[in-house]
Amino acid sequence: MHLYKSYIKRKISQMAHPAHEETIQLVKEIFRSYLKEHKQRQTPERFMVLEEIYRADGHFDADDIFYRMEEVGTRVSRATVYNTLDLLVECGLVQRQQFGKSQYYYERAYAYQQHDHIICNDCGHVLEFCDPRIGEIQELLGKIHGMNIDSHSLHFYGTCKDEKACEARQKENAKKEGAEA
Repeated sequence: MHLYKSYIKRKISQMAHPAHEETIQLVKEIFRSYLKEHKQRQTPERFMVLEEIYRADGHFDADDIFYRMEEVGTRVSRATVYNTLDLLVECGLVQRQQFGKSQYYYERAYAYQQHDHIICNDCGHVLEFCDPRIGEIQELLGKIHGMNIDSHSLHFYGTCKDEKACEARQKENAKKEGAEA
């Protein structure tokens, strides 16, 4: 059991790192082809949003990207961020998630290992995990039901065991929401 836990921890840590430069260049080419094929403009701002996403860790909402770009002096409108996210979801470079709230969160999709989520109902903390048994279940379900299953989305909901950390995240979230209002 101990080996399995260390395997899972290694897989989680592999999921949360920014993309390598080669990956960023590749996704830019994929996005460029997608925009051209769909007769969309290839603006520098769209590619700046794409780069910011692939240099980021974990999950984010559109405002996170907007504010991060603003902090480093990148001038891009909030509308451009939202519109670019929609295009990136359409072309498969970004996944859109909804973790029990009305707000969408996004994460990289290209060269990003299939994983699932555990979400705290109280503070909204999202933990990514990878368990190879889930892939095996997916494959088995496909065989049983005569389906070619190519992806899945699995979210578990619960509450943090570390109550102090949970309360601290709730306070931080309340501060963020107050600052945005």
